[in-house]
Amino acid sequence: MVKEKPNSTRTYDGEGFRRRAACLCVKNEDENEVLLVSSSRAPEKWIVPGGGLEPDEEPDIAAIREVMEEAGVTGTLGRCLGTFENLERKHRTSVFVLVVTEEKEEWEDSKNIGRKRQWFTLEKAMDVLAVHKPVQCDYIKLLIKNDKVP
Repeated sequence: MVKEKPNSTRTYDGEGFRRRAACLCVKNEDENEVLLVSSSRAPEKWIVPGGGLEPDEEPDIAAIREVMEEAGVTGTLGRCLGTFENLERKHRTSVFVLVVTEEKEEWEDSKNIGRKRQWFTLEKAMDVLAVHKPVQCDYIKLLIKNDKVP
């Protein structure tokens, strides 16, 4: 059973995919560490913060909102890494890079559901994401690939 946030409205694209947005939150411009959050359904597992777009909300705005709700961080929104399809769950997620400038001591999901956050090296993030959200490993792979391009 999937738990919905109160007053949650799902939005879909023309092909019936749920529209989502997420951020790879990086510690600095070097982009060598990312912030992951504990899963609401499996608190011992880690995920990239993100969620569904509200009606008439742009993906970049949704990404910033979701990161604040789920990870309690704010920062400078950078490039869009792309839109990733999850055919199994029928989602399309626009993924952005966010350089974190502030970490709140308490935030919405930490108070409401006890969500945790933790910084990981890119390699360790790939390891922990592979356990629970292997599709999110593609986000990290693209971040690494883009860092190597002059």
